[in-house]
This record gives sequence, structure tokens and C-alpha cells, in this order.
Amino acid sequence: MMKIEPFETHAPRYNDWFERNELVYGSELWAVREQLPDSSDALEVGVGSGRFATSLGIRYGLDPSATMARLATENGVKTVCGVAEMLPFADQCFDLVLMVTTVCFLDDVDAAFREAYRVLRPEGHLVVAFVDKDSPIGRVYQQKKDQSVFYREAIFYSTGTIIHHLRKCGFFDISCMQTLFDNLSDITRIESPCHGYGRGSFVVVRASKCEDDRSQKPAHCIIPCL
Repeated sequence: MMKIEPFETHAPRYNDWFERNELVYGSELWAVREQLPDSSDALEVGVGSGRFATSLGIRYGLDPSATMARLATENGVKTVCGVAEMLPFADQCFDLVLMVTTVCFLDDVDAAFREAYRVLRPEGHLVVAFVDKDSPIGRVYQQKKDQSVFYREAIFYSTGTIIHHLRKCGFFDISCMQTLFDNLSDITRIESPCHGYGRGSFVVVRASKCEDDRSQKPAHCIIPCL
């Protein structure tokens, strides 16, 4: 379950961040796009207002905040309320699950990754994008988290820790893309992402589900109405 109160109360401030940090958002979007495989049925978990989903052509979204879910729906994403640790979808329903700056708000990372694994089809992908705990921006966020409406209760993770959790939950063939090589105030253009991690503060990890996991018959995905 995610910490939803700030997103329920401060939705306009959340959207305002993207307007004020257009170059940062553009850099993050580019890095995420580089890691997305072709997909016909994709779900963004922690979809927020739908900024990433709409730009990336992702049709389905899930968010624990009713306010955010409504905003995403208004922006054209078929969105339901729910939590990452208990996805309201059938087994093998999607070929891609995306989480952008979501893991730091989860109560149970392993449960969320296991649920993503469950709803993915064989050879499907989970893409997790986040601010690395050990990066320059990550260290600033942690130092100032008590001053932030949104990050006060967040738990930041290193890339190595995220990879460990992914492998623990059955994912393999893991690759990384990174961006945001400067402090936020020093970014003057949309930055080109590069492979790996350890230099950029924003990391996008892609992991695959085993192609032999066919224990459940793929289901037609039905998104309930809000």
C-alpha cells in the first residue's frame, strides 16, 4: 500500500512539479521510453495523474489515491483504485507493468513485485523507475525529506537493492538505464540517458518474467469502472 494522504490533499502541487521541472520530466521520460519493450497491454502502477502513461501510450493505470485515479482517467488512462501489493487483475493479464517513482512509497516491495510477476504474461516485463538512494539527488531528497509534503514518509532504495528484490521475486534478464547527471537546479536541457547505473540519479530498471512460466492460462484483462 502506498502513502496516499499527500496525493489526495496536494494533487495540484503534484502536477505543478512537472510544470516547474519540465526538463527533468523530459529527461526521465526519455530514459523510461528507452527501457520500454513493445507491448499491447501495459499497466502503470502508481499512475498518478497519468503524466507518464499518456506520454508513453499506456492504456491502463492503478493508483491508491482516488483523486489521482480520477485525474488519470480524465487524461485518458483507464484507471482503477488499488494497491501494488494486491493488484485487482487476473493472472497473466499484461505484457508490461511500469512503476515510476512508486517503489519509495510502497509498504512491501517484494509483495508488489510478486504481484507484478503474477499479472505479467510469460516473457512480459516489469520496468521500475526511481531516484537512486546513493545518487546526488537521492541524498538531497533524503536529507530534506522531512520538508517535503510527498517524500516525508518515503523510503529510498539503491539500484542494487531494487535488483536484489527483482531477482528474489523471480525476475531475470535485468538491464538499467540512467539519467539526471546534474543537480536539479543545474539541468538546462533534456539529458540523454545512457546504459548502466551509478552516475545518473534517476535509474530505470527493466526485468523479464520467465518465458516458461505458463502455470496459468492468460486472461482477458477487464478494467472495472471507477
